[in-house]
Amino acid sequence: MIILKAEREIGYMREAGQILARTLAAVKAAVEPGISTMDLDRMAEKMIRQAGGKPSFKGYKGFPATLCTSINDEVVHGIPSTKRRIKEGDILSIDIGVIINGYHADAAVTIPVGEVSPKIQELLAATEKAMWAGIAQARAGKRLGDIGAAIQAVGDPLGFGIVRDFVGHGIGQSLHEDPQVPNYGTPGYGTVLKAGMCLAIEPMFNMGTHIVKVMPDQWTVVTTDGGWSAHFEHSLVVREGEPEVLTVQRVESPQSAVGSGQ
Repeated sequence: MIILKAEREIGYMREAGQILARTLAAVKAAVEPGISTMDLDRMAEKMIRQAGGKPSFKGYKGFPATLCTSINDEVVHGIPSTKRRIKEGDILSIDIGVIINGYHADAAVTIPVGEVSPKIQELLAATEKAMWAGIAQARAGKRLGDIGAAIQAVGDPLGFGIVRDFVGHGIGQSLHEDPQVPNYGTPGYGTVLKAGMCLAIEPMFNMGTHIVKVMPDQWTVVTTDGGWSAHFEHSLVVREGEPEVLTVQRVESPQSAVGSGQ
């Protein structure tokens, strides 16, 4: 069942989104060769709790940390560890969720650590571009297939593997709600979008195959061919016009809507 959100509920999600955005910006700034993924996790949890929020992921279905930190061929759900230290030339995906008054916000970004190859730069740029292309379709009257098709239209011509086993989702009082939001699709097909729907749109593009597998820790998802992977995500509200992106950091009033983010 898809749950439309009232403005009061969206306000809580907006507040969670701003705590998330500030925390994610600080974590990104702290990434450097030699730092451990657990160092980043502890920093994020401290910031979230000091701001009055709670981490969405910690304890979710047994997940042990505040962040998902996925390196290179890890697609999603990497577990932070004192033993995982970031190296020059890595790419790091940081996925983060925040709860305020029982309502969630969820976002992710993939960043290069120092210099990476032009092809990896293209992977990161294309995945982020695809996210914004999908977000631009999240308007009342559009369909879920329009979002997936817009994302797919960025990745396919470049030959990137578009992950199918993990998709975007509705979000609200639960971290994952209906509907599922695939990163592929056909324009004009699927559920009609309505104002008040809250979605997390999150393309994952791989350098090679789209096929992935879960590691023995039962969380970390990796590519089956060792190709590197990128992941970008924002939470948003479907509106009659441009969608409101909840997890973009704002300096002005959080009441203002954000469209393309670019």
